[in-house]
Amino acid sequence: MTNIRSIIQDMRSRSSRVVQDRFPAGPPSSAAAEVGVEDGMNQSCWANMPQELLREVLVKIEASESAWPLRKNVVACAGVCRSWRHITKEIVKIPELSGILTFPISIKQPGPRDSLLQCFIKRNRSSQTYYLYLSVTNGPANAEDGKFLLAARKCRRPTCTDYIISLHADEMSKGSSTYIGKLRSNFLGTKFTIFDGQPPHAGAKITKSRSTRMVNSKQISPRVPVGNYSVAHISYELNVLGSRGPRRMQCTVDAIPSSAIEPGGVAPTQMDFSLGNVDFFPSMPFLRSKSNHVETFSSGPLASQKDGVLVLKNKAPRWHEQLQCWCLNFHGRVTVASVKNFQLVASPENGPSGPEHEKIILQFGKVGKDLFTMDFRYPISAFQAFAICLSSFDTKIACE
Repeated sequence: MTNIRSIIQDMRSRSSRVVQDRFPAGPPSSAAAEVGVEDGMNQSCWANMPQELLREVLVKIEASESAWPLRKNVVACAGVCRSWRHITKEIVKIPELSGILTFPISIKQPGPRDSLLQCFIKRNRSSQTYYLYLSVTNGPANAEDGKFLLAARKCRRPTCTDYIISLHADEMSKGSSTYIGKLRSNFLGTKFTIFDGQPPHAGAKITKSRSTRMVNSKQISPRVPVGNYSVAHISYELNVLGSRGPRRMQCTVDAIPSSAIEPGGVAPTQMDFSLGNVDFFPSMPFLRSKSNHVETFSSGPLASQKDGVLVLKNKAPRWHEQLQCWCLNFHGRVTVASVKNFQLVASPENGPSGPEHEKIILQFGKVGKDLFTMDFRYPISAFQAFAICLSSFDTKIACE
């Protein structure tokens, strides 16, 4: 394992030297630098390792580095050169099968089928920002522990509120190349729409906007338009009578068919980012592509029927007489009572309820002053789960 890590370090330093030698006058453009790095690495002895031996080595690395922070070595292997990248991407399974988030695209892919993937959200009140982390320990959520996944910034507007979601913790603007989507609320904060920055499935239609997003001052390839694709709608029930109890919410996920929760059901899975997101890890060329075809899906377009989409509703809590409060069983993942806490299950809109409607698909709850846990599973992704949880942070006077 030590030898493999030294190989990776050697390849990184070699690619850096290639760029410096080819462009001594100053920093090259990203495209020119990419060509130089690729050429230098393709000439390296490591790029010409026998495919059978390379695959065997990478399989052992993938199996042994199964959790973060060691998982970064698997990502580094994919950044060595093109041949390493292709084999690593073939070996690493999607979160649905592995239960592991490895590459940045994993946050757009459905979570594991058999268990909840544990994450937590840190809130910064002063900057109105929110940070999503993957839990790397089995214990309670720790603000100092975790693998960073996503960040969001709250932007108040005259008639609505936007939460801009980014791959980068310090760069949260819609014009950034790290922008991947947003959550938008109405004036009362009772209805929300989740927008994806790229098509969530084949045949998705872009939402009309007064502006077209530009990435690095260059228009994205017209074959995959970058903009806002509506993927889900969240609504909170008005509490006009002021009755006691938690918020009542419903989430209609337009990008996922209702059959996805059934045995053998399939949810659309994004396999690549559009070119606008490649600068998340600029030193790793496996995120770049010279091809105009920049996005693929593992499933086709959704059915057009309105009643064919997945509908989630919050699980009804029970009133605890001794504690005199509403209770849900979070299995130790939530420790502080809050109106924001919720569990979402699939709603049997057009048929009888089955065991698949009892499974918790997303749960969110408070564990500290500005610390919250977020656990999700198939068929929703980390991005969709994060956006749904962000809706709970808004003040909803009419719903409480």
